[in-house]
Amino acid sequence: MKKMYGMIICCVFFFVQNSFAGDFTLSSPQLIPDGRMSHDQVYSGFGCDGKNISPELNWKNAPANTKSFAVNVYDPDAPTGSGWWHWVVFNVPGDVNQLKEDAGNVAKGLAPAGSIQSRTDYGQPGYGGACPPAGDKPHRYHFTVYALDVVSLPLNVDSSAALVGFYLNSHAIDKARLTVHYSR
Repeated sequence: MKKMYGMIICCVFFFVQNSFAGDFTLSSPQLIPDGRMSHDQVYSGFGCDGKNISPELNWKNAPANTKSFAVNVYDPDAPTGSGWWHWVVFNVPGDVNQLKEDAGNVAKGLAPAGSIQSRTDYGQPGYGGACPPAGDKPHRYHFTVYALDVVSLPLNVDSSAALVGFYLNSHAIDKARLTVHYSR
């Protein structure tokens, strides 16, 4: 009987504790969930004439044991057979909860100290905005922040998005996603 009461108390404690914990969420003043990406975030090149400005990203309610964050932007609808990686950022310190607007412009140095932006499918580090084929259906762009259980990933600026993804999936405690669409 004592074991039964112990299990009930434990379950109630777990339920109450998790009821007050907020969900890990990602938001942006420039992006409306399931809305259309603005011209500011569209790539400048490959036939696209956007401004290629990465949006401000804000996250909250990360798990308490988060040691670092990573962010990526992925288009699963790109006609490549493997999608398209538009932005890969990792080793964002665990006490940071934002990427500033245009942090994806490596030359401006707006990304958090210690973070690394690695190679995208455009072949270089930093943000590369949307640029789906003209006339194609609207593509989905998944902006995802990962809460990680390590302070840093043993990778560098030349690491591929697939390699970074392997480490993210090995160390993710939780993740939050914001999806927007774009077509031209």
